[in-house]
Amino acid sequence: MVLELLFLFIAGFLGGTLNSIAGGGTFITFPALLFVGVPPIIANATNTFASCSGYVSGTYAFRDDLQSYKSELPKFIILSFLGGILGAWLLLQTPERIFNGIIPWLMLIATFIFAYGTKINELLGQLADKNKHISIIGKIVKPLLLLLVCFYGGFFNAGLGIICLSYLALCGYTDINAMNGLKLLISSCVSVVAIGLFAYNGSIAWSQGTAVLIGTLTGGYLAARISRYLPQSYIKTFVILIGIFVTLYFFYNFYWPKT
Repeated sequence: MVLELLFLFIAGFLGGTLNSIAGGGTFITFPALLFVGVPPIIANATNTFASCSGYVSGTYAFRDDLQSYKSELPKFIILSFLGGILGAWLLLQTPERIFNGIIPWLMLIATFIFAYGTKINELLGQLADKNKHISIIGKIVKPLLLLLVCFYGGFFNAGLGIICLSYLALCGYTDINAMNGLKLLISSCVSVVAIGLFAYNGSIAWSQGTAVLIGTLTGGYLAARISRYLPQSYIKTFVILIGIFVTLYFFYNFYWPKT
């Protein structure tokens, strides 16, 4: 048990380090939980628990930048809670074998979004600039799209931050600090309400999750102090390669015929 917790702490440390430098820590922490024998749905819920503290602390760090959008915050919070709890509820209703089959596709989506998130944000930002006058459609579509984003986050947390940034770019937000603050606020609300439902259902491996959480906080703190000296493009390429490897492993593990 001690070696297992140490392994998860190291995985959390590496994941937290990547999150502070380029993102993508879930590509390490989620497979690590599966590797030590945590069932897939519980591993997903536990990974959400382990990630939440970073979202909350990040939201607090951007609190001044969020002041400009104070009137919009209730909308973001309510829709994030609603989408998060619906996604988490669906996860708990999903049979484990079906979820096992979905995991490779979710990892593929997360890897794609991580790899091309910046380009997607740029394209969406250009689209938003060209369509500022489509207000009636926007008032209907934007809340539904946010609900869908939060639904994804409650069901599977990986890639949520980049998806949130893409959504905000589509909605016409341009202040990157405010966008990061809103992204973290959405992620915090989604995670908190999902964790509440997971905990009520007994679907969190608390000791394993705490080991990952402590490792994530430690790695994130140390990496934040040295990240300016590291070539982020190389780190991002490294994370993408990890994502590809993990995705291929899950496809092989589930879909390759066993003999």
